[in-house]
Amino acid sequence: MKDLQLRAQMLIEALPYIQKWAGQTVVVKYGGAAMTDPALKAEVARDLALLRYVGILPVVVHGGGPSISEMMRRLGKEPEFIEGCRVTDEETMRIVQMVLVGEINQDLVAAINAAGARAVGLSGKDANLIVACKKESPVGDLGLVGEVASVDRSVIDVLTHAGYVVVISSIGVGPGGESYNINADTAAGDIAVALEAVKLIALSDVPGVLRDVNDPSSLISEMTLAEVRAALADGTVGKGMIPKLESCLRAVEGGVPYAHLIDGRIPHALLMELFTDEGVGTMIRG
Repeated sequence: MKDLQLRAQMLIEALPYIQKWAGQTVVVKYGGAAMTDPALKAEVARDLALLRYVGILPVVVHGGGPSISEMMRRLGKEPEFIEGCRVTDEETMRIVQMVLVGEINQDLVAAINAAGARAVGLSGKDANLIVACKKESPVGDLGLVGEVASVDRSVIDVLTHAGYVVVISSIGVGPGGESYNINADTAAGDIAVALEAVKLIALSDVPGVLRDVNDPSSLISEMTLAEVRAALADGTVGKGMIPKLESCLRAVEGGVPYAHLIDGRIPHALLMELFTDEGVGTMIRG
């Protein structure tokens, strides 16, 4: 009986949040262990299905760096990076598209469908969803690495209003129809702004922003934009966290009320963030 009462209490706690977020768009940056661990992948898919069923409009954006590197090595091509960006020649771009669009995207779509919702996979090239330009680096030529020039939300709107969970791989299209490899954190932030999302939630393999990267108990539960800018400027955060924080910063500066960095290794972290009083991870707000 106590277990049943506890479950009922959890539902009551979730009710005001379900009411608050119903009809709102939430952009989820899907990454880390949640992409590679089959059990976590299934849990995330169920969480996304639940969000859709209670009236929230989840839109998922994903990359797939480790899987791309693995496929490159299997094909005899060694990955090369400049300032954290994958140098992307035409052959590498074909591998990127094969992995992101042909494998990761379709696997997640299938998992969401299996969980009971309806999902559709897109790349940023579909309907010119993500128009990109070449990213320049003072250190060297990155090849077909792109930056987001614009986001056309129309195809996302059509699908979400028809009841679908939209899953987007972080590939952009250039003015000549060429493909660009885009950082998924960056793409997620810009898509959240374009969709006027109420939240951007990034799943990663860390608890959130830590004062001490070696001490999980040093989690910073909430940050202002000024604090995020200071952390990026003074080196408080490690290299892997920089694009995630920059994405959150861009999103909130662009009008998204809340951005969150949460630990995707924790089952149902997405639900805990959205539907509980305490939440999880680090929240960034204006």
